[in-house]
Amino acid sequence: MAWIDVVIFFAFIGSVITFALWSSRRKASTEDYFLAGRSLVWPIIGFSLIAANINSEHFVGMAGTAFKEGGPGLAIGSYEWMSAITLVIVAWYFLPKFLSAGIYTMPQYLEYRFDSVTRTIMAAYLLVAYVIVLLATVLFSGAIAMCNVLNLPEMFMNSFGMEEAAARTWSMIAAIWFIGIIGGAYTTYGGLSAVVWADLIQGSALLIGAAITGFFALRYLGGGNIFEGWNTFTEGSADKLHMVRSWNDPDVPWLAVFFGGLWIPNIFYWGLNQFITQRTLAAKNLAEGQKGILFAACLKLLIPFLIVMPGIMAYQIYGNALARPEEAYPHLMKTLLPIGFRGAMFAALAGAIISTVNSGLNSAATIFTIDIYGKYINPNITSHKEMVIGRISTVIIVVIACLWAPIIDFFPGVFPYIQEIWGFISPGIVAAFLGGLIFKYAPAAAGKGALILGPILYALVRVPGWIIKAHYADAAGTVTPPEGVLNALYRFSNLAFLHHMAIIFIVLFVFVALVAKAKPMPAPVTMPTSNVDVTPDPKVYWLGFGVIAATLILYVIWF
Repeated sequence: MAWIDVVIFFAFIGSVITFALWSSRRKASTEDYFLAGRSLVWPIIGFSLIAANINSEHFVGMAGTAFKEGGPGLAIGSYEWMSAITLVIVAWYFLPKFLSAGIYTMPQYLEYRFDSVTRTIMAAYLLVAYVIVLLATVLFSGAIAMCNVLNLPEMFMNSFGMEEAAARTWSMIAAIWFIGIIGGAYTTYGGLSAVVWADLIQGSALLIGAAITGFFALRYLGGGNIFEGWNTFTEGSADKLHMVRSWNDPDVPWLAVFFGGLWIPNIFYWGLNQFITQRTLAAKNLAEGQKGILFAACLKLLIPFLIVMPGIMAYQIYGNALARPEEAYPHLMKTLLPIGFRGAMFAALAGAIISTVNSGLNSAATIFTIDIYGKYINPNITSHKEMVIGRISTVIIVVIACLWAPIIDFFPGVFPYIQEIWGFISPGIVAAFLGGLIFKYAPAAAGKGALILGPILYALVRVPGWIIKAHYADAAGTVTPPEGVLNALYRFSNLAFLHHMAIIFIVLFVFVALVAKAKPMPAPVTMPTSNVDVTPDPKVYWLGFGVIAATLILYVIWF
């Protein structure tokens, strides 16, 4: 980058961190540190949800998936548009129940509904997943973007006399630790309040920057005219611009998108995932939380246009010239954005990456401090000591995530890695929560059983396919297992993972229902009540229907 880009980059990052730390000063209690004093209003909640969600996984992973030759193209955007409908459900159904219980963490709700063991199982799942999936993938994909835009491998080759392979490896490691240290520093100091104020700035900057990147990509395709660029794009990439694909598509089968497995990770991610729900639990009241969620749902409808389409444009511009698909969006930024814009956009992307690291660290520290340390190690812990333990655990967690992140390079891609690993825990968690909410007499054994059986069943349906593929794949990657049991097993294991998630969820949900029928509790559990105002705003129902209608219209247009 030019020197002015570097100045803009560091000025933006420094300003955001300074403002976030200033705004989060004088946080004196656990509620202040972990839930920002339950004072968040809807614009901050909405932008914070988007800034936490939209990060390098999207700009590197999702755009890279759209870029791939033979990949799903625009259809990968179903993760975004169906999330908008999921957010409506969260605002209408889940948030009122969670706010009325006054919980700090999602595992805490499971203890109220089932028992402490159920809470601990979910806490352990989330803690491990946040380290090796959420944090590690953001650090890894963020490092890819940083290395590409800043030409870090070339800098390492020139500065240290390294060979190209060694320079790529060590520049990635350096970028991972840089992001981890910056993200960990102000999360440790400021807690959730520092995170959400940074999100407000970075989220808005990122959306504007993504729109600018798309503008320059269209301008390039149209030889200076964005309208000609749009025509060139839609004609040249017509085969990639469809949201609905075959029922057995390996990435986004239509059956899973509308009626099956995509709902499982969506409900888990937006409704039951501490990383996301921590912002809504920190709402000033139910009305502010619901409006914030619906604001985020509206913003989600824009993401395929801002991230997925530029990924497809990158393929039209560069073809197979890039070393890996994940470099598509960063390469657009590096080659098409003018001086000044380049530094600003990379600063916004880096800010989003750091924002997600902050959010993941804060959520992981919250779960460890409240659900594990405060539950088993020191039940009489004071509010001040909880803040100290939260800060110490933040440092330890970021170190582990930085050590794990380089391992992701051995997997076939960032986005597949994320979805596969989440698949181990999300069906069981969704079954436990929904089963507990719907079947009022379901005992603790039902919740524990769903959580324990989930990873086991997912491994049984997915792992055989991986083993068979490793054993029978030829040099071109074609897998031809012998006819018979192995062939049938491979065909079943090779179904889209979203189909497997749907099957496992149905099995676990039926399990919860059967246990509730066979061994019902004597009486339903009486949930605790908080002093949070849970009076809904009547407008949220009309706003929700508007989001659903807009989503369906978009699917019709891009069918």
